[in-house]
Amino acid sequence: MEKIGMGGSCHWCTEAIFQSLKGVDKVEQGFVASEAKNGIFSEAVLVHYNKAIIPLKDLIEIHLHTHESTSNHSMRQKYRSAVYSFSEAQRMEAKIILIGLQPDFERTLITEVLPFMAFKPSDTQFFNYYYSDPKKPFCRNYIQPKLKLLLEKFSGSINVQAIYSRLHT
Repeated sequence: MEKIGMGGSCHWCTEAIFQSLKGVDKVEQGFVASEAKNGIFSEAVLVHYNKAIIPLKDLIEIHLHTHESTSNHSMRQKYRSAVYSFSEAQRMEAKIILIGLQPDFERTLITEVLPFMAFKPSDTQFFNYYYSDPKKPFCRNYIQPKLKLLLEKFSGSINVQAIYSRLHT
């Protein structure tokens, strides 16, 4: 298993997106800190994945399309648009992937590749937020549109069995 950090929007949304993918074994929801000006904790997830099933490029592409990766809005300190790497090789790979994906976007990507430094998990009551009760207003209003986009644009990457089992546990 490989591990990568992703931040950009509410970690409840990000958790649901990555939980829905083939090759993703586990998603840890919480707050990640990097270094220097990015040393403040920001909402993010740690994604444990099998790169033979879902490559890093696919994870990053899905991440960029499921949050405002070109918008430097006022909530960026809380929702830092980032890929958190665990090694120098992973950092370089992620940077190359971002450059390669830039032409898919009309505006410049603001997503940064940052070194992972620290993680604080969310309160356990928020784990598996979407799949524990997808009828909550927040889920219907914010997470479901992202999952719909995931289904429309990345249907080949979706783990239908995992979604079904999470909805029926």
